[in-house]
Amino acid sequence: MEKPLLYKKYANRRIYDTSSSCYVTLEALADKIRQGQEVKVIDAKTKADVTAFILTQIVLEQAKRNNALLPTPVLHMIIRYGDNLLMEFFESYLQQIASTYIEYKKAIDDQFKRWLDMGFGMGGKPPADGNPFSAFWRAGSPSKAEDGD
Repeated sequence: MEKPLLYKKYANRRIYDTSSSCYVTLEALADKIRQGQEVKVIDAKTKADVTAFILTQIVLEQAKRNNALLPTPVLHMIIRYGDNLLMEFFESYLQQIASTYIEYKKAIDDQFKRWLDMGFGMGGKPPADGNPFSAFWRAGSPSKAEDGD
């Protein structure tokens, strides 16, 4: 895995990209992450790692645009039971659930693409009735002559 890109956060809330020697916005930082980059953000004065804080800030900004991050009942539960519940959930379950979902979705997408390539990619055409399984049903059903009709 590549080393994370290093950023410095200054007291004036500006974020400095040490690799390109320029200031960046939270959105530019989010774009780097969407492209698959890992990032590390340190406080310029204290040298403390503030990556989690900055990433949370990015998520909250995105939630503000969509007017929601989590459903209201979940937010009530988080406030009611405190941050220990939230931290335990995120550390233990959420990352594993999200990773499993992403792997499963990718496998299904790949399988569907292979299915399309097999059926239509080698000169095949979609069935006239639009049902990709109609050939299977016709091939397995008895003809009228075999039924005795």
